[in-house]
Amino acid sequence: METRQLHRGRLLDHLHLVVRDLAASRRFYTAALGALGVPMGGEGPGFFWADELFVSDLTSPASNGALTGRSHFAFQAADREAVERFHREGLAAGGADHGAPGERAYHPGYYAAFLTDPDGNNVEAVFHGEAKRSAASVTVTF
Repeated sequence: METRQLHRGRLLDHLHLVVRDLAASRRFYTAALGALGVPMGGEGPGFFWADELFVSDLTSPASNGALTGRSHFAFQAADREAVERFHREGLAAGGADHGAPGERAYHPGYYAAFLTDPDGNNVEAVFHGEAKRSAASVTVTF
């Protein structure tokens, strides 16, 4: 068996969205996540994935035959420029503006942008300001 590694973030293990138009979602997430330096991980019949995000359509057995509702979730960005690329590239790939890049009052240094994806989900990219991390991610090897 081949050894594989996963890199996990802070809270979420994964997020699964069930969407109406898989091709439109693939275009949006490929562009928006690519702007953050996150490549597509793979695809199969009725689904694609990138890191902890899994997106499928109703043909996927994981969908249980139902679309997911509107959600809000945020991706971490390495810096302000990555937030701005996320917004720009996501708009170009079919997302709608839901809050231009800028400082937010949540805490000092909170710099974010918001887009609505093709299914109405509120997708955010956020840079929390200069901070020291204990690790870039948690490495899981199996």
